[in-house]
Amino acid sequence: MAHDIFAQLNNVSMSAQKVRLVVDVVRGKKAVDAVNILHFLPNAAARQVSKVLASAMANAEENFGVSRDDLYIYRISADEAPTRKWRKFGARGRFKPVLRRSSHISVTLREKE
Repeated sequence: MAHDIFAQLNNVSMSAQKVRLVVDVVRGKKAVDAVNILHFLPNAAARQVSKVLASAMANAEENFGVSRDDLYIYRISADEAPTRKWRKFGARGRFKPVLRRSSHISVTLREKE
């Protein structure tokens, strides 16, 4: 019976667009291989995605008694979270908006049959 093992990291202070670049690299891979790939990626988002993946793998071992080697990434996504709006003051008394974007990363693992 296939269990869906889930982990989520909310309000990561990084745009969803940047996180998706990393997420697309590991989608569908074996969980152990994905951790190794993320370790060597230069993107800052790779560290955050690695955290969520490690958490999901730990959930699988603790809650379901599933071995790490049998897991693969069934579903992984990076969605937009609330954007903080800041002001940067410009010439002639104007101000320019600065959008500090953030994202939610979610991972679902499944056991290989």
